[in-house]
Amino acid sequence: MQENVEETRRAIREAMEYAVPENDRIEAEDVLDIYREDRIALALLHEFYSHMPDAQDDWIREIRVVNRQRGLFLLAAITPQRQYLYLLSSEGLEFQGSMTDGYLAEELLDFFGYDSAEAFKVVCASPETLPIYEPLQMDEDICPACHAVAGELHELGCPVELCPWCGGQLIYCDCRYEKLGLDSIGSEVELLQFEALLEERGRIPYSPEQRPSFAGDGPETVFE
Repeated sequence: MQENVEETRRAIREAMEYAVPENDRIEAEDVLDIYREDRIALALLHEFYSHMPDAQDDWIREIRVVNRQRGLFLLAAITPQRQYLYLLSSEGLEFQGSMTDGYLAEELLDFFGYDSAEAFKVVCASPETLPIYEPLQMDEDICPACHAVAGELHELGCPVELCPWCGGQLIYCDCRYEKLGLDSIGSEVELLQFEALLEERGRIPYSPEQRPSFAGDGPETVFE
């Protein structure tokens, strides 16, 4: 996923010139404007317009949420002609094929809580009933950094996660060093030890009250 939002928007606009029919350009650009600061949606738009799934002129009319769990989004890109599935997170993107096929790998069916492949096909059969994907910065129920949903645990290293010992920001307080009796965390073993201490103490799940105005767009590497 591209790091620079402005560069991503520019790349999408350039790809649109070749992919979007001229009569539909304004509406397609309106969708881009809605998600102009949303890295998840921008990654989807960039992938779609750069690698047209069916190698023909088309444009994304709307993006809908098929499912989401623990920072992983299953989104539907709805065009005037077809619907496509994309799996996205702050780490990257995978195209999942046509929504009409209603196919999802078994491990993803389990991850998203579908009882069977048939149950997922039922969902895919009515894309118009799925909620519209809202820009993450507008959705208070999603952590703006690691994309955990309210009630879920943050991705370890998320700058929004609170420390269960002192209540401060976990990546900035000194509790991790104090609990391990170290001056720094410099190995994977030490990080795993701290994670075990966190689990024992009880990690604090994400809630909208934790949203800082300065939160970044993705998790940071902080345990060094």
